[in-house]
Amino acid sequence: MGFPSDSPGSDKSSSPAGLLFTSGQLSVQIQEFLRTYLREKSHETVGTYRRSLNEFERWFAATGRDFSFQSAEIEAYKTYLMEERGLHQVSVSTYLTAVRRFCQFLVDSGLLKENPAKQVKGNRRPSTHSRKILSQSDVEQLVNSLPSITEIDKRDRAIIYAMLFGGLSEIEIIRADVKDLEQTLMGWYLRIQGKGHTQKDQQVPIDPPVMDAVRLYLDTRGRIRPEDALFVSHGHRSEGKRLNTRSVRSRINAHLEVAGIKKEGISPHSLTHTAALLWLNDGMRIEDVKQRMRHGTLDTTMIYFRKQGNMDS
Repeated sequence: MGFPSDSPGSDKSSSPAGLLFTSGQLSVQIQEFLRTYLREKSHETVGTYRRSLNEFERWFAATGRDFSFQSAEIEAYKTYLMEERGLHQVSVSTYLTAVRRFCQFLVDSGLLKENPAKQVKGNRRPSTHSRKILSQSDVEQLVNSLPSITEIDKRDRAIIYAMLFGGLSEIEIIRADVKDLEQTLMGWYLRIQGKGHTQKDQQVPIDPPVMDAVRLYLDTRGRIRPEDALFVSHGHRSEGKRLNTRSVRSRINAHLEVAGIKKEGISPHSLTHTAALLWLNDGMRIEDVKQRMRHGTLDTTMIYFRKQGNMDS
């Protein structure tokens, strides 16, 4: 998209990158980026980019200046994220990745000569997870505190087992349908749509304890269709509707509180992290843990490997 001759965008001499944007022009290009450049990405991925670039827009508008797409400006944005917003280093890297991809979109569109964000590196990924894992006694307290009387009790138990002993994430839990459960000669599997994926193109083993908990829950629902959500709400106003991430987090946090193990660093996602430690401590090969956790590289799995034995602390 070009600019009229009397627009700030036409003053190429003002920026080594050859472009100058007003706040309104930046907003238009961001929307075009989300619509076209990310058209084959999942809804969650687009949402992450949208939230990240919304922050960039807010910062840009607050400066009260036109944006000339220089590396120094991207560095200033990074400083703002770290010092004024106080974001965790992983979040800073995510926000900068969004800006870097957006700038590359402008390069590919012919509006920029070079990507000014390319030289601005995100912070290094931490060598340990910021979220804490559950100790062995935490796991026992949580499991022993779970009731199994009502429909909601059995649903929550199945969800917690799927995360704690199956390594499933919150998003994988809420996306799962009944038809995604498949029995093979090797046992039960769940077809999942992982983070960043647009299709359910991965299979996750469902071990007997997890499958038993899921079966007990499904038995309470009576007649179910293959296309129904695997986990649904049982509230008066939302009976039968697919759970959302907020609901899952709220329920798990409530169970962590009841078990007396809710503390700083312990979150619902800690259950998924704990699964990897449980498998490693039980003697599972690190390559198998990598596969079950859907890690992109072995380096990520090694974070868990180095924490073996820490579950007693």
